[in-house]
Amino acid sequence: MFNAYAILGGRIFVRDLAWVPQSCTLPTEERPLRVAEWDSLIAKWLTGVARPQTLRLELELELEDGPGVTDQIRDLAEREGGCCSFFTFAVAPGENGIRLDISVDHVHEPVLDALAVRAATQVPR
Repeated sequence: MFNAYAILGGRIFVRDLAWVPQSCTLPTEERPLRVAEWDSLIAKWLTGVARPQTLRLELELELEDGPGVTDQIRDLAEREGGCCSFFTFAVAPGENGIRLDISVDHVHEPVLDALAVRAATQVPR
């Protein structure tokens, strides 16, 4: 799984999308764009990452950019759940913004692992 990434200067870059499971129905040519959307969300608003359970990831997002941001996050999560039905997303109020809970089944734990590693490299130190 992790050999699909290159780590440079503390950031993880996608070298290939081999880690994307076959159950994903997003067309192959759209996958790099979706990964870029997640990267943008993480880079702009992520303030914390927690892994309270093996199959659950919590992203804490600080929303300083005003109205509409929560709707953008919900839209991205909904689209992701539409093509990768193994994901379960929940958006809830967080300490300084919102919390995005992401859950998967055992079969797709490596996908959640990859997302967790990707997010962890973006948390402000």
